[in-house]
Amino acid sequence: MPSPKVAYIVKRYPRYSETFIVNEILAHEAAGLDLHIFALRPPSDTHFQDKIAQVRAPVTYLSKPVQGRMNASVTSQMPNAATYLWAELQEAAKVIPDLWLKLGYAVGERASVVYQAVWLAQEIRQRGITHLHAHFGSVATSVARLAAYFADVSYSFTAHAKDIFHNDVESDDLRRKLRDAATVVTVSDYNVAHLQQQFGLDAGKVQRIYNGMDLGDLHYQPPTQRAPRILSVCRLVEKKGLTYLIEACGLLKQWGCEFTCQIVGTGPMEQELRSRITALHLNHWIEIVGPRPQREVFALMQEAAVFAAPYVIGKDGNRDGLPTALLEAMTLGTPCIATNVTGIPEIIRDGETGLLVAQQDVEGLARAMQTLLTQPQLRTVLATQARHLIETKFDITCNAAELRACFQPGAIAAPALQEV
Repeated sequence: MPSPKVAYIVKRYPRYSETFIVNEILAHEAAGLDLHIFALRPPSDTHFQDKIAQVRAPVTYLSKPVQGRMNASVTSQMPNAATYLWAELQEAAKVIPDLWLKLGYAVGERASVVYQAVWLAQEIRQRGITHLHAHFGSVATSVARLAAYFADVSYSFTAHAKDIFHNDVESDDLRRKLRDAATVVTVSDYNVAHLQQQFGLDAGKVQRIYNGMDLGDLHYQPPTQRAPRILSVCRLVEKKGLTYLIEACGLLKQWGCEFTCQIVGTGPMEQELRSRITALHLNHWIEIVGPRPQREVFALMQEAAVFAAPYVIGKDGNRDGLPTALLEAMTLGTPCIATNVTGIPEIIRDGETGLLVAQQDVEGLARAMQTLLTQPQLRTVLATQARHLIETKFDITCNAAELRACFQPGAIAAPALQEV
């Protein structure tokens, strides 16, 4: 069977918080996969992973009309969204002659999605791309689904967390994506069970493939001799549970436990968290250090005695699937404390590969942190077994190969036109 030529479809590229996508792409490239990246928006972050520079795949941004794509009669007019969409449809029809017959498939989609899908479909045909894979079941998959149908190729997508759990997720929209995709991947058994419970037979193609870790790049160091430092690395948003971490640190201070805590990341809750730290008189114990380059994050992980992941299910239903930072800490040898939500118990097995506490349990979190801060032998036992689990289940080379098996063209035909 000929090797597929694959396009990755993402909302933004690159993104600081999406290390797992970069790891996946690099593993595919190391295996010789011919890959092209299409992003719907330009990057908005100010910090990026060091590994971005290693990616060889070209990137095309479908974010605005490209100079030269429109003919003179169009560019001479006052540009507006309708003008660009109509011109793009006419250009695409030259490459995809039956495009006009297929437009009924776009019923219910936003004009911006149709515009980007038509643009992408032309690129697919012109570049000989055989399969599309989108990350997150939201807008990137909306574009991939239409483009795949227009260009007569297959598509798949990886569902993560917000794209399936948030209250804003439109069930009918996600259902048709699950139904029409050749394969659907998600990152935990918890997610598989959730999708199958919610969507029944329409989720029959869903399979779990864990996000992989680059074990050659993440070297284990035993955590025996480390300063009493707690580390958390995440976006500063509700689902990360940082308010409970701060409250738990307040208890550690009351108990006279020696510690410091570093929070790496940025996000909309930063000022609220800083205010809470000040209110509890913890400024000498807790530091929010902002985003850091990946190599620096890894160094901080291997200096910490404890990695804290007090994640919660947010009021809006949002939650983590299987957080990459937690996997990275386990890989590097930092013992982890996490909450028993979503897929986390699949990797943090209480007393074996880490310590589990209930979400929002401030005292339980504080007791667990005190235990690891004061028991270096237990830290080493947990970290050793955690690394073994990562090596067994999360090797990026193996997991990316499993994903590539979903990219073979022709396994499942493009969907037929149906009512939406």
